[in-house]
Amino acid sequence: MPMRILILNQYCTPEPNFKSVPFARELIRRGHEVCILTGFPNYPGGKLYPGYRQRWRQRETLDGVPILRIPYFISHDRSGLRRMVTYGSFALAATGPLLFGWKPDLIYVWHLVPTGLAAALAGSCRRVPFVIDIQDLWPDAVLHSGMGHPCMRRALHAACNLVYRCAARVVVLSPGFKQRLIERGVPPAKIDLIYNWCDEFNLLQTPQKPADDVRQVFSGHFNILFAGMMNHAQGLDAVFAAAASLSVNHPQIQFVFMGGGSEVERLRQKAGIVSPTNTRFLPRCSSSEAAGITSMADAMLVHLRKDPLFTITIPSKIGACLAMAKPILIGVQGDASDLVLRAGAGITCEPESPASIADAAVRMSELPTAARTEMGRSGAAFYRRELSLSTGVDRFESLFQRVLTEQKSS
Repeated sequence: MPMRILILNQYCTPEPNFKSVPFARELIRRGHEVCILTGFPNYPGGKLYPGYRQRWRQRETLDGVPILRIPYFISHDRSGLRRMVTYGSFALAATGPLLFGWKPDLIYVWHLVPTGLAAALAGSCRRVPFVIDIQDLWPDAVLHSGMGHPCMRRALHAACNLVYRCAARVVVLSPGFKQRLIERGVPPAKIDLIYNWCDEFNLLQTPQKPADDVRQVFSGHFNILFAGMMNHAQGLDAVFAAAASLSVNHPQIQFVFMGGGSEVERLRQKAGIVSPTNTRFLPRCSSSEAAGITSMADAMLVHLRKDPLFTITIPSKIGACLAMAKPILIGVQGDASDLVLRAGAGITCEPESPASIADAAVRMSELPTAARTEMGRSGAAFYRRELSLSTGVDRFESLFQRVLTEQKSS
């Protein structure tokens, strides 16, 4: 049955968000009417993308997907107050179109609690159910990142509970997220586990050939590539220490870091002091450029600090590594490691342990090429079966249909 679906997402293409235009495009291909309500593109740098300026309303169409952009306060710096104002101002700006604009059959919310509050208000007034897709577990993630003061915990808990209570369904990205929400009183029947997919179009269909100077960086080494944001959460200082310990007896092993983030410059300086001979840094680039660079890596590194919150987190880069058939050296405890091992796609190490990271790097480098290739193939097959865009949209489409059927019957 065709549905009218509104995707409410603060971040949208051309920003790196796979649950915006790629998601909508696939739903439209399946016969549904879809519109995206979003802001003006600025993530992750906090500056408007070229060709955009904030205005009261802007309508555009990307890949056949109609988009309505609304203005909001933009900040991606370290100020917790400004970040909370960023989230709150988008939710406030979205309230008008939600209440008085195009009326869908269902609202899909990604993923912020303030945005969920706006959907709850509009849904109540217009009798439109909403599904919220949780990517960060609030208030834990907010307080853990330094965006909020501990005194805010009670208020944030109340806001989260209100959103979960009003939502028709809550979608989570890991078994640990589901268990944590159940412990907080969300009925198990209300929670659906749907793994994240990756940016399949740019990563798998349109990779760009790396420039000669980039190819030179990889030449003659066993390259373990870390790709993505480099912030405090990644705990990369331990990786530099591991690299330093390998520089004498295993000089062929090289760690390459590609991406942006608040700690890039500090990490670059630290690596230059601790492990200058076997660490290299590449700037942040587009998905298609990153895909070409990733193709030259012998293995991918996924690492997060040792923290209870991260044991229930599955970093989105794992999906990309699996889809691109790359073996993974994973230093994340809990659900993420379980997923990689279930896929038969990698080797684990203890996070923030230089000795364990170094040992895993050596074991990965000493595997026969055929064994690493088989790891990659196994991971890619697992991705297609469990995490792919097609599989994920199948599950979302079925979920949306159930929500509407239950609404009609009630």
